Amino acid sequence: MTRAVLSLGSNLGDRLGALRRAVADLGPAVLVASGVYETPPWGDPDQPPYLNAVVLAAAETSARGWLERARALEAAAGRQRDPNRRYGPRTLDVDVIAVWDDAGAPIVCDDPELTLPHPRAHLRAFVLRPWLDIEPYAQLPGHGFVSDLIRSEHLADELAAMRPRPDLDLAA
Repeated sequence: MTRAVLSLGSNLGDRLGALRRAVADLGPAVLVASGVYETPPWGDPDQPPYLNAVVLAAAETSARGWLERARALEAAAGRQRDPNRRYGPRTLDVDVIAVWDDAGAPIVCDDPELTLPHPRAHLRAFVLRPWLDIEPYAQLPGHGFVSDLIRSEHLADELAAMRPRPDLDLAA
């Protein structure tokens, strides 16, 4: 049994519907899901705002299995990758942020297709803030406590621009 933190984001089409379907499709693997946040686009400002959330999940799968599940969720949502816009708009983006093995040890992977922990998670308030909601004592392997990372000066503007959306529920 592995545990994984997955980041979910959508800024095209039915944004909330895409997040809800991803959570539903993960099924009983989802242990807990964060609230929803509306966030400005990251890395490519010429696009609509995102809805973002994080889930903590557990299943009998490998780290690569989590990546395969993430890609399957994106495909089911009709995600089209534009090679000219790495951070462009998307119907659904699912990132594998971190994975832990049966004993609770973080899995470290430096593969071109799967880098764990996610190499930019510590730079993204839209990952850290929802994660902190569901795991107040979470640690991003190799970077420290999420509660410390979210307070870093370089995330202040991004954090201030995030808007909690308590009116939106992933479980519906």
